[in-house]
Amino acid sequence: MSEISLLPATLEFLQRPHGQFIDGNPCTGSGNTIAVINPATEAVIASVSTASTDQINAAVNAAHQCFTSVWADFNPYARGLILNRLADLIEAHGEELAQLETLESGKNIVLSRIFAVQQSALCLRYFAGWTTKISGETLPCNFPSMQGEQYSAYTRREPVGVVAAIVPWNFSVMIACWKLAAALACGCTVVLKPSEFTPLALLRLMELAREAGLPAGALNLVNGAGEVGKALIEHPLVNKVSFTGSVASGEKVNVAAASRMIRCTLELGGKNTAALLKDADINRAVGGLLQTGYIHQGQVCAAPERVLVHRSRIDELTDKLGAALTAAPMGSPLDERMPFGPLSNRPHFDKVRHYLDIASRESRILCGGQSLDRPGYYITPAMVQARHIEETLMQEETFGPVISFMAYDDEEELLGLINHSPYGLGTSLWTNNLAAAMRMIPKVESGTVWVNMHTMVDPSVPFGGVKKSGLGREFGSAAIEEYTELKSVFLCY
Repeated sequence: MSEISLLPATLEFLQRPHGQFIDGNPCTGSGNTIAVINPATEAVIASVSTASTDQINAAVNAAHQCFTSVWADFNPYARGLILNRLADLIEAHGEELAQLETLESGKNIVLSRIFAVQQSALCLRYFAGWTTKISGETLPCNFPSMQGEQYSAYTRREPVGVVAAIVPWNFSVMIACWKLAAALACGCTVVLKPSEFTPLALLRLMELAREAGLPAGALNLVNGAGEVGKALIEHPLVNKVSFTGSVASGEKVNVAAASRMIRCTLELGGKNTAALLKDADINRAVGGLLQTGYIHQGQVCAAPERVLVHRSRIDELTDKLGAALTAAPMGSPLDERMPFGPLSNRPHFDKVRHYLDIASRESRILCGGQSLDRPGYYITPAMVQARHIEETLMQEETFGPVISFMAYDDEEELLGLINHSPYGLGTSLWTNNLAAAMRMIPKVESGTVWVNMHTMVDPSVPFGGVKKSGLGREFGSAAIEEYTELKSVFLCY
């Protein structure tokens, strides 16, 4: 095993006291502390104090004060410059951020460099370009003139105000940047709550945001478990919540936001399907499933968790994929050569083990699914043969290195199987038959449909789900609409 060496800056950061970031400054506080665990070794690498009620109020008040006195009226071009400077700083300190994210999440260091650094910077630069392009429209009026007067109307897009952004543990920096980039570009201010499992890289991001020139109070961070997120959503000065996480938590967030009649964006994951038509290129599909179904141990909201394959091709697919999985090594996420590493935390490890136990009773485990006898939360990538669409692992999200495979016979049956799910985040169709793909796309109940690819997202293309996979959209012009209110103005002259 050959692990990379940790930077002195990474080691120094781990030794600091950690807590919140409020009104432009770090602060610890006297509340309880959370131990941050390295999932590859189960060692405690840092501790973080949880936010007190006073600190939560201080963070929201700072965001509100900055919104009303500074940021909402900030020069749009200057907003974009700050977001671009933050992107520059993320790239300049990229290895430090990537190491922190790997240490706390178990993500392979190469993936951390791609997602925490490259994709985060890309998202910030994309929304930096939006700051000067948020506009309304001029509209004709149809009122009759009574005494020669004339009428005109136009619309304005105005920032919604303070945003509570609640971020999961799987891609903490990248998903935080999805939310804060769009919100800040629109003139909103943000209070960010990381997962209690992965607070460190985001605390470092807060320091970089201050260095980039973001005004004090525009971006704040409070740490803690679910009760901290609940307090944010219920705070009277919070005008919108953007949440990424589980369906169970998202339903509670939705109810709390609805009770206050505030905006709510939910991205809740799903039981995503990869559908291989009869003519699919199996070798291409094997490579695609390795890259998208098992990346970060399957802890990706859009990852394919169930694969529907034409009955004539299913053995070919499972044989080739099983051979590739068996040959792939598993080890430390700080080893650049290791494609597979640990799950991100103990509760999630236990959850995946629970689903594998169910699979052993209801289905047939073709390969993998073993826990390694070593420190860390390691489970080997698993393939499950399903017999029926109602099996647990064909309906419930495992969010782990487990893909279920099931055969079908014709296109009509395939569409029914794809849509037989409480979720609707992403679906991929693997085929060289463009006509078949174009026929199916409108009938697939999914927020995103990929063809001959899976999981890929782009900041210019809206991303989100239907059914229990969520409400609203990240990215693109749709995100601008999520963080702005539309005001209509009438003029008589």
